[in-house]
Amino acid sequence: MKSPAREGDNEPITPGPAPVEVMDPRLGDRSDGNAARATSIDDVHEDRSTPQKPPGITLGTVAGVPVYLSRSWFLIALLITFAFLPAARSVASQPAATLIAFSFAVFLYASVLVHELGHAITAKVFGLPVHSIVLHLLGGVTQLEREATRPGASFLIAAAGPLLSLVLAAAGLGALTLTDLPPVPELLLRALTLTNLTVGVFNLLPGLPLDGGFLVRAAVWKITGRDRTGTLAAAHAGRALALLVLAGGCYLATRGTGVDWMAVIWTAVLSSFMWITATQSIRAERVRDRIPLLQARRLGRRAVAVTAATPLAQALADASRAGAGALVVVDHDGRPTALVSERAVHAVPENRRPWISAGEVSRALTTATTLPADLSGTALIDAVRDSGAAEHLLVEPGGEIYGVLSTRDLERLLAQT
Repeated sequence: MKSPAREGDNEPITPGPAPVEVMDPRLGDRSDGNAARATSIDDVHEDRSTPQKPPGITLGTVAGVPVYLSRSWFLIALLITFAFLPAARSVASQPAATLIAFSFAVFLYASVLVHELGHAITAKVFGLPVHSIVLHLLGGVTQLEREATRPGASFLIAAAGPLLSLVLAAAGLGALTLTDLPPVPELLLRALTLTNLTVGVFNLLPGLPLDGGFLVRAAVWKITGRDRTGTLAAAHAGRALALLVLAGGCYLATRGTGVDWMAVIWTAVLSSFMWITATQSIRAERVRDRIPLLQARRLGRRAVAVTAATPLAQALADASRAGAGALVVVDHDGRPTALVSERAVHAVPENRRPWISAGEVSRALTTATTLPADLSGTALIDAVRDSGAAEHLLVEPGGEIYGVLSTRDLERLLAQT
């Protein structure tokens, strides 16, 4: 059975088909201990049964959306408290001034939550499931389980957040104009009005990852008919905007008699975040471009079939002679039952391999880890992601063994951007 060279075949892995020869332990040869040293598999793909930790402290659910507070918030809350303390001291003495300054940090992030709820609720109106809202060091993020499929929906979801921030600013301005407040509430409301105005306007700047960048993305998507073009345009604009923010922030921080180093540091952190996130968007689009090129047949490793009782040293020697990069455990009727785990093999010392059987370092096959050799594109990625396994058996339409797909090989190809 012949097959073309495979893109996943590298290092000691030899291109070609999977020779389905059952290696009986009585026919073994001595292993030199260096056989089949294929690329190692990351631990994260070995077992996904452990539930993911929440992205922070759970605050509860608002409008059906789980809300989390990142632990980085405590750092920014501390910085905001110290920054606001001089203003708080103008209307109260200690320790009340510190409590007022900390209250401002809390109210500010309550405003950020309202901003994010604008995104989340609008997304739900368009039928998009919302995974969570996370409040963190640089503000907040609304995590959708999938993106909008229409530019109009994407535009409105992005616009909802800044709009609510501007509404809060307008409400605060109206309250300050029409009411006579005591000094402490007036100070807090004045500061919140200014910050909500700043958040609303800043987020409308035209570059990813800001909301204005998503507005640009949606507009270009509508004009060109391609969401990819919109994303790239908004991401490149975001990188240019990051440089402008850095230059503008540093200029303002040095206009006085001295240098405001805190402003310089904060500007550097913010602009770096913007640059990195915009760059990630560009990279993600390049990865998407490669998805149609993914084919299980090209990525599959040549495999050797062994019985569960075969000594590991012998199995590795047989794989080395066959130029294979994977081992499949079969029963005495030749039916595949398990895959030898590459990670487990590497954990076995060389001097122990003659005394360990292939079955002891294998993982039982399931429906999820047995994939058609003809699988490709997004279907292949979804199948590998859903299984959570490090290795997958590839089979022909008639059930014959084709080879083994390593998740590491798939990731390596996707990373070549």
